[in-house]
Amino acid sequence: MAKADIVPGENLVVDSIPSIPSSLADSLARYTEFRTATLAGWHPSKREMLILTRFSDTNQVHRVQIPGGDRSQQTFFADRIQGASYPPKPTGEFFVFAKDTGGNEFSQLYRYDPADGTVNLLTDGKSRNTGATWSHTGRQIAYTSTRRNGKDTDIYLVDPLKAQSDRKLAAVEGGGWGVLDWSPDDKKLLVLEYVSINESYLWLFDAATGEKNLITPKGGTEKVSYGAAQFAADGRGIYLTSDRDSEFQRLQYLDPAGNTTKILSGGIPWDIESFELSPDGRLLAFVANEDGIAKLHLLETATGKERPVPKLPVGLIGSLEWRPDSRELGMTLTAARSPADVFSWNVATGKVDRWTRSETGGLNTATLTEPKPVRWKSFDERSISGFLYRPPARFTGKRPVIINIHGGPEAQFRPGFLGRSNYFIDELGAAMIFPNVRGSAGYGKTFLQLDNGFKREDSVKDIGALLDWIATQPDLDPARVMVTGGSYGGYMTLAVATLYNDRIRCALDVVGISNFVTFLEKTESYRRDLRRVEYGDERDPKMREFLQAISPANNAAKISKPLFVVQGQNDPRVPLNESEQMVATVKRGGSPVWYLMAKDEGHGFAKKKNADFQFYATVTFVQSYLLN
Repeated sequence: MAKADIVPGENLVVDSIPSIPSSLADSLARYTEFRTATLAGWHPSKREMLILTRFSDTNQVHRVQIPGGDRSQQTFFADRIQGASYPPKPTGEFFVFAKDTGGNEFSQLYRYDPADGTVNLLTDGKSRNTGATWSHTGRQIAYTSTRRNGKDTDIYLVDPLKAQSDRKLAAVEGGGWGVLDWSPDDKKLLVLEYVSINESYLWLFDAATGEKNLITPKGGTEKVSYGAAQFAADGRGIYLTSDRDSEFQRLQYLDPAGNTTKILSGGIPWDIESFELSPDGRLLAFVANEDGIAKLHLLETATGKERPVPKLPVGLIGSLEWRPDSRELGMTLTAARSPADVFSWNVATGKVDRWTRSETGGLNTATLTEPKPVRWKSFDERSISGFLYRPPARFTGKRPVIINIHGGPEAQFRPGFLGRSNYFIDELGAAMIFPNVRGSAGYGKTFLQLDNGFKREDSVKDIGALLDWIATQPDLDPARVMVTGGSYGGYMTLAVATLYNDRIRCALDVVGISNFVTFLEKTESYRRDLRRVEYGDERDPKMREFLQAISPANNAAKISKPLFVVQGQNDPRVPLNESEQMVATVKRGGSPVWYLMAKDEGHGFAKKKNADFQFYATVTFVQSYLLN
């Protein structure tokens, strides 16, 4: 390797990727140095907060004491921090955070004491532990853990000041259980049992005995999905989102005693994706997903009337959390021209404060391309939508196209900040299309189920229809199309590469499923049954035969166009074998295939140095095969 070439990190395995000159990294630098900031939690007694942001290689916990103030780093680990929060009472002398190792998603909970910088492990150090939820007194955390058998997410309690107090409250069956809230008197837990994106249930657990009672019915003709849920301030009722008797998740109030439900967002024909009740119970902030755009609402619980809300950037809103005074709402905002940053809104004064201003590497974000919603008809005349990012006007003639397909599959591309991908648009002149094929969330539960089981390849046909649509656009070049995606989007990428090989130039698969049977047999056991609901049960002979027939690894002989495969060695969702078998099969067929594997990553690259090399290699791949 020449001295002037980039040397891959010691944890990267590089196969067939050509040498990358250092000059390329220099030209890409502005697109790799942006940061993001996410609200982690308010301090219980001061007007300050914890945020997650990256100063070095991974996201760590930082403290911000005033809007626009310094970000004081609190944790220093090689692996990213996945969440952090103070106890709700009394003084914020410590916080609890979650972290895994090398992207393996076997998260552990830790207590951090700022006074002396000590870190104390609260969980077993081996199993997957998630969903830490504080009691109102701050003396206990409820969470789920797979430690009993590696499969079921049982419910545990721990006093974070006494790690030895850790105990199993209740054993459950299934990998989809999660604690949502404690009752105001801390005597009961509100728990979600997730079966699939279309089916879930709410339970009440006694916090002393673990006895559980179902509060949403089972066994009806219609599968019902429950999302967020939270006790009312008086503990008598429950606010929740549900698609019962609706295509969309609606905000509702449930009275368990009288078994009555009141619809609170009936005038909004879209999913309510999140909400947060103020500590005094008087105000309910919620976010509606309106065709991919987040819209903030504020409801008075006593009157059911909405209050005016401030004008916020058109984009996405997340991490809603009320400061304990019940007047200030914290949130994370991101948009096409702004990376994620933390804001707060004082509902009494109307003032909006910006707590962080993330660096953008010197990019003038005001000139970044904003997306345009587009629609096309698929094979069955169903309307499919997505977002198109066109390159600047200085790029003339028909433009090459990158189709980027989201994962999930029960997810949705939404127009936030594209980060590194802006380079392909602004510097290489490529158009980017982010489709929401059938099976995507956000468009109603009927649409969500259109790709289940034996209908799997119908979603791939939606991309075939998109290729037809591209051919009708005067500014897009149907002869220069690349398809890419991660996770389920990786499967879609590989499937498009087999079904529409003659209509694309190249493909980039990131942690994608190559064979549904081997994937279902080897994905971590706590996920397996949840995935079978979506993809089909490989133990059924007819379904197994179908899954084998449509799996890209079994159709790789059809691929003659260049393929780039990216994988993390520690991926618990889509195991390493999925990429290895695809690369080996395509190689045997003689087609060009690049392979990049990180030994210290999981389901996607989280460490900046790894993500940067992946970006350099991707740009090289695009320049070599799409643009030429």
